[in-house]
Amino acid sequence: MWFDIKLAWRNVLRNKRRTVIAGIAIGIGLACLIFYDGLIIGMEELSIRGSTETFLGEAQIHRKGFLDTWDTALTIRESRKVIDKLKTDSRVQDYSPRTLAMAMISSPAGVNSVQLVGLDPSRERHVTRINDAIMEGAFFEGDNPRDIIIGSELARILQTGLGDRVVITVSMTETGDLVQEMFRISGIYHFSIKEMDQGMALVRLPVAQTMLGIDDRIHEIAVRFTQLQYASRKDLPFWTTYSAHGNEAVSWEDRLPQLKTLFEMTGTFRAVLAFLLIVVVIFGIINTLFMSLYERLFEFGVLRAVGTRPWGIFRLMVAESGSLGVISAIIGVIISLILMGLISLTGIDYRGIEFAGTTFHDLLYPVMRLYQFIIYPAGLLVFTLLVGVYPAAVAARMPVTEATRRSL
Repeated sequence: MWFDIKLAWRNVLRNKRRTVIAGIAIGIGLACLIFYDGLIIGMEELSIRGSTETFLGEAQIHRKGFLDTWDTALTIRESRKVIDKLKTDSRVQDYSPRTLAMAMISSPAGVNSVQLVGLDPSRERHVTRINDAIMEGAFFEGDNPRDIIIGSELARILQTGLGDRVVITVSMTETGDLVQEMFRISGIYHFSIKEMDQGMALVRLPVAQTMLGIDDRIHEIAVRFTQLQYASRKDLPFWTTYSAHGNEAVSWEDRLPQLKTLFEMTGTFRAVLAFLLIVVVIFGIINTLFMSLYERLFEFGVLRAVGTRPWGIFRLMVAESGSLGVISAIIGVIISLILMGLISLTGIDYRGIEFAGTTFHDLLYPVMRLYQFIIYPAGLLVFTLLVGVYPAAVAARMPVTEATRRSL
């Protein structure tokens, strides 16, 4: 066996130019597969961060049924105990309590329905990036309880700007009575997401609680984990721990099922690219081995004449196929490392582009994983061995007289 491998390497390197050209062609296909996989992982992580850091959070805690009805009476049970537990949870990096209610916002020039969000600015800064999206004004500076922050599209509809007054009308939770309060616009945010830029208004948490008449109760707690991957782990004890006493904990995957479905579709794209790589491998290896075979027909005829069995010729050709696969895998890994290393330094600027309902705010970087440089090259090597079976079988079945005659 070792003799076959040693002889195969000598035969493969006999025509270095042809071997290098074939190796580069196959290696480029492998490099494209590795780079594409890293790019997809980077895009997935960027999409998740873009969705969760905008406002959603990586996980949320609500009262059961709240997301179905948006009934403001469905506040989180034992919210103080839940918050105390979150403070000591090693998996939780930070959290932000909120109230959520449908309201009407009006100005002298217009009126629009909005989701009135009451939040704690000091905690919200550590969970989402709303403060980074402020394009005019500031994110709740000072302690004025009448500050309100609205989206850029809503400001256009209301024909308002910084310092202008608006009136919020909301229904009290227990009685249903309408409550109106006047606020002064202290900030305008822009997320490049029409639904958020048009349909959301932010006020301080105590003010919203007073308007709704719910005392210190809350409707939602947005959670940020210490590791982004925690939100995708269904076996994480976090979900059962906080889905108790009539509450429920959900991840971003539950709130954005369309984004999860899109990520599942990327597996199809990987399969298509892998198929294209297979086609390159098939033609590259078969072409190279058959060229080598017809150049060495006399050599194979002599080997058969001196007593070499067909199985020996078969093993030699398969070994040559494997040697070419090793060379291609090495070239592909080197190309992919160089390519991903260069892109990791510069990044790809997709900022401001909307993808699956999320907007990219950061540069896109390919993500390198150890399996990419183990599974894909190993799969290439296995496939080259399988592809090499066909030319090896042709060489093994060729009669000695025909081989010598066609070579002379």
